[in-house]
Amino acid sequence: MRKIATVCLLFAILAVFFPSLVSCNDGDTVTLYVYNWGEYISDGSEGSLDTNRAFEEWYEETYGVKVKVNYSTYSSNEDMYAKLSSGAANYDIVVPSDYMVARMIDEGLLRPLNMENIPNSEYINYEMMFGKGEVYYDPAKAYSVPYTYGTVGIIYDATQVDAADVGTWGVMWNEKYTGNILQFNNSRDAFATAMFYLGYSVNTDSEAEWREALAKLVEQKPIVQGYVMDEVYNKMENGSALIAPYYAGDFFTMYEDNENLAFAYPCEGTNVFVDAMCVPAASEHPEIAEAYINFMLSKEAAIANAEYICYASPNRLVYEDADYIAAMEELHPDAMRILYGTEEMKLEFYENLPEDKLMLLNSLWEELKIESPISTVIIVLTCVILTAGAFFGSAWAIRRYRQRRIREALWN
Repeated sequence: MRKIATVCLLFAILAVFFPSLVSCNDGDTVTLYVYNWGEYISDGSEGSLDTNRAFEEWYEETYGVKVKVNYSTYSSNEDMYAKLSSGAANYDIVVPSDYMVARMIDEGLLRPLNMENIPNSEYINYEMMFGKGEVYYDPAKAYSVPYTYGTVGIIYDATQVDAADVGTWGVMWNEKYTGNILQFNNSRDAFATAMFYLGYSVNTDSEAEWREALAKLVEQKPIVQGYVMDEVYNKMENGSALIAPYYAGDFFTMYEDNENLAFAYPCEGTNVFVDAMCVPAASEHPEIAEAYINFMLSKEAAIANAEYICYASPNRLVYEDADYIAAMEELHPDAMRILYGTEEMKLEFYENLPEDKLMLLNSLWEELKIESPISTVIIVLTCVILTAGAFFGSAWAIRRYRQRRIREALWN
């Protein structure tokens, strides 16, 4: 009886302190908590591969352990960071952007990865994203594995905008297109358009350069139709605007509804960003999480995800695959150049700004936006109150529908 009691006591201790071991040994299903951006993984819709389900089946077949992926999403790095840093929830996989990876490493929120469990990481082409330079947000490549990457360029109506004008950020200041130019409605991206045009680093320490960029944006303001984010889809698709800076991966959603649209990279350079798979320090199943990362880097899963979300993949198994290239070029004849750019492109990452520069940026942004007459502000606020619910609800629904139509074209 003492032996039985001792065994029961040991099992109880294991259940408290090592729940993952008990769940694996007693045949129960292990839950793997994955936290990712919305619409950022192939989910089985429109005939695509459900990569989470495929992982569950592969893991059970390979290791004899049932795993259930509990998949939830966030809309910004800051939302994800707030949830993890507060301890409000534990996750096994997160997919932060480069600058947030750096912050989370500094704050001890990420666990170093055992790369022996992620052999498919050898297919990641870091030179494609960083050239000969180091991975600034994770120099030792110890905490993260790139999932996707993207760039910013200029989307324009090729039937009404001179192609010679869009080879530079200067088109955003071209009075020929007064009233037909859109600008980012977020400080970092908007200031970057001016910084690149002026030839400055988007991570500059110089307050004078930040203020010069503000002056450039103030100069631009009279010819800008509006400051937008998701509204860019409707405006560019229906032709109510002709020029907009935006993310390369999202160009295809707009092009699907307006084939007059084209995409260009300015000669002065542009922003590049990476979203990377990481394991939080509080993960209860780090080895299964590493197996998940490795699976998502496998050829079938990586191609399915890349085709589904229409963002560039740094995985050689994807961008060297003939079928993937053919599928993307069927979507748009210039899709590979738009997504992957060229070797001649000048690219710069957004680094996590020091606190004083972040405060300066926020102050300058407020200064730019506050110049509107008070009467205009009142009118705009009134319109927002009256129409926000209906507009944003329908806008998100329409965007989701259009993304799915693109995926149908890829998978059918």
